[in-house]
Amino acid sequence: MTLQTQIEQKLTALAPDVLQVENESHMHNVPANSETHFKVTLVSDTFDGMMPVKRHQQIYALLADELSGPVHALALHLYTPSEWQARGGERPNSPNCRGGGK
Repeated sequence: MTLQTQIEQKLTALAPDVLQVENESHMHNVPANSETHFKVTLVSDTFDGMMPVKRHQQIYALLADELSGPVHALALHLYTPSEWQARGGERPNSPNCRGGGK
């Protein structure tokens, strides 16, 4: 099972309306087929009334094993359904890698 699949499976605990886990490792100076840099877009009612830092902490807790090992970077875009709708179903694009020669 890929690391991306593991992350997706763990995040289903939040009953997401939208879940996108993108492996962005290819955009960085890492070996081919690496699984080190991920972007997560997650929309869930679980986040209602929760400040952004608490949302992030919830994700960090669910992905503690991955974050203590192979995952080097994790971009989180976490929304309630109404926030997601207000954004038109769009999340920010990732910036270009600023390090390591790519």
